[in-house]
Amino acid sequence: MPDCSSVQRSLAWCQGRPELPGVKRRIYYISKYDILQWPVLNHDSNGRLTSSSYSGNFVLRADAKWKFIDIISDKSQLTSEAQGEYPSQTQLNKLVAVHPGVEADATAAAAYLNNNDNVFLVEDMRGAVRVVGSDKWPTKTSVAQDLGQGATGTTSTTINVEATDECPAPFYSGSIDTDDGTFTANPNPATGSGGNTSGSGSNSGNSGNTSSGGAPTYSNTVVINGTSRTVSKGSSVSITGPLKSVKITGANMNNVSLSYTPADEDESPEVFFNITNNATVASWSGEIPAPESVIIYRGYSSDGSTAQLWFTINLTAASSDDDDVTYD
Repeated sequence: MPDCSSVQRSLAWCQGRPELPGVKRRIYYISKYDILQWPVLNHDSNGRLTSSSYSGNFVLRADAKWKFIDIISDKSQLTSEAQGEYPSQTQLNKLVAVHPGVEADATAAAAYLNNNDNVFLVEDMRGAVRVVGSDKWPTKTSVAQDLGQGATGTTSTTINVEATDECPAPFYSGSIDTDDGTFTANPNPATGSGGNTSGSGSNSGNSGNTSSGGAPTYSNTVVINGTSRTVSKGSSVSITGPLKSVKITGANMNNVSLSYTPADEDESPEVFFNITNNATVASWSGEIPAPESVIIYRGYSSDGSTAQLWFTINLTAASSDDDDVTYD
């Protein structure tokens, strides 16, 4: 006879523990076509889930990468609700991801997201990565766009995702292979560290910027707006704004961040980079308009406990011939 003993467990909560709401400002997605092998949700002999976390990694086709979408976290949300009838209930996971842009690249999102069976990775404010999409049921993705109305209107490209699964958006702590490098999702999200963050213009949070495995090293060549620049501690780089991207390489990097004073006082002035788990690549993309002074910080200790100024990017509004690195 089958073992029908209960798989139920107690559910505790520590008084005073903060539960941070919301999702971070970068999500990842890929077509299920590019997934050769899924990680596993563990079941007992009766087919009942014994964990909400995947075991193993997504194995992708050769040259396939997870693509990212920068979103407005304050307008984006991940929810889950039960659907169906006993004893066949499942969960309907719903993701609303609002991207601020409506330019050609954002508009093209409808072409490769609509009518495609996709999987999305979403990071919560504790650093846990959740999966929206299942190998058992198709994912419905639809894109809506709003060009705004009047001088005070707001533009947006909104991605709505509905995905049936066995449980609310399962957790994933495996590797994530992206165009910017490979990182590992946080296996211990209760600490609030690990994972990845980045954003459209900014991405707050201290996720993805700790590392272990030795003292950090950083290449003196960084890529700013697609152009390689040579920097050193305390140096400054002058470019004609806006700032759209920064890419840093090295080993065991940690606490890499970008700081500036935004015109919108409600926006956080500090932006943590998308960083690989081996801390070999740190990248940021968005748009910071000129004139502005942008400060890049980096960690100088192996435990990531401290961060110090590395170099400054001076954005000038007008064209200038003085576009070289200068040293203080």
